[in-house]
Amino acid sequence: MKLIAIFLLCSRLLPSLTQEHHSEEIDCNDEDVFKAVDSALQKYNSGSKSGNQFVLYRITEVNKTDEQKPFYFIKYQIKEGDCPVQSDKTWQDCDYKEAAQAATGECTATVGKRGNTKFTVATQTCQITPAGGPVVTSQYDCFGCVHPISTASPDLEPFLRHAIQHFNNRTDRSHLFALKEVKQAEKQMVIGWNYKVTYLIQQTNCSKENFLFLTPDCKFLLKGDIGECIDRAYMDPKRKITSFSQKCDLYPGEDFVPLPTIICRGCPKEIPVDSPELAEPLKHSIAKLNAENNGTFYFKIDTVKRATAQVIAGRKYSIEFLAKESTCSKESDKELTEDCEINLLGEILECNADVIVVPWEDRIYPTVNCQSLGKTSMLKRPPGFSPFRSVQVEETHEVTNRRLRHCEYKGRPREAEAKPTSPSEVS
Repeated sequence: MKLIAIFLLCSRLLPSLTQEHHSEEIDCNDEDVFKAVDSALQKYNSGSKSGNQFVLYRITEVNKTDEQKPFYFIKYQIKEGDCPVQSDKTWQDCDYKEAAQAATGECTATVGKRGNTKFTVATQTCQITPAGGPVVTSQYDCFGCVHPISTASPDLEPFLRHAIQHFNNRTDRSHLFALKEVKQAEKQMVIGWNYKVTYLIQQTNCSKENFLFLTPDCKFLLKGDIGECIDRAYMDPKRKITSFSQKCDLYPGEDFVPLPTIICRGCPKEIPVDSPELAEPLKHSIAKLNAENNGTFYFKIDTVKRATAQVIAGRKYSIEFLAKESTCSKESDKELTEDCEINLLGEILECNADVIVVPWEDRIYPTVNCQSLGKTSMLKRPPGFSPFRSVQVEETHEVTNRRLRHCEYKGRPREAEAKPTSPSEVS
């Protein structure tokens, strides 16, 4: 990696705190912000036993308490690098792996500054997405960020209705086209929303001469023409589309040949982590975990990271998930319920579960193996302060919510190259 001191500046973030407070802009070259993120990322990489280090991609948000020994509340994005965690290199010496092979992640950290050079990581949580797909989440609250959304998101329905109607009204094709498949979708929060969607359309048996618009009677023609479209739109706060552009490439049905699909009945198949199909396997996985765990409190599934299903003598689900300790005690609570809240300072487990479902026997066989990631630790803080409840921060501190321009990391600063961070300066 060429170690160039450049942080690209992008759109500003709006303040997220609810009470009136002093607000000022932080420049992307702020040395303390970089050191705080460097401390957090070094600590995250040091906790990995195998695999590659992660490299900073972009800092998306920074809040700072206005006090003599401040805390930084940071959100940043990372990508998998090409340096093994066992190497002597730091993340700043690594290059990104190829996009198709690199895992990605988003981290939220609380970092305290003690003295002029020492930064201590109080809390940190990172959500990692394995290579092979974009990060899809409904929790983006970043003003100006462009992020992938699920192709099945209900937010796309008005967009797609408008897009299909726009195509049918403005082309000279004799038959109406209907939506076949959404391939990719992105969303950006501005004062309203920007969308970019890639999708396929196909010719139906409904002629424009007999049908003004699509109805349930309109079916795809077996060898109907195919179109691939890329559309962009702006939707105002009232959910009205006020700006729209469309580019569609059409192909005769016989000429449009998709890539061959290899059918393998016994091969694992990736399934969405929010699929309703996983509800029963996850229920039995957490029950098995709690039955075999000797802890005082029940654990509750927090995040499903990956899931596959395959046909064997029944159906086998392989699931990777994070489980967190709840506030419900095994002694006082008869069973784990939806009312059991996650203990923010409790233990975190990284688990792999294999669940075999045999419908004709009405039996489910779960196996769960977990590894402890430790407990969330906290430094001593001023009374009433909690990094997990921003409302308390607002009530007890004058907080400087410094609006950070988006910064893409393109290499460590020259001063960092000349004077590498001492291990004693990073907790």
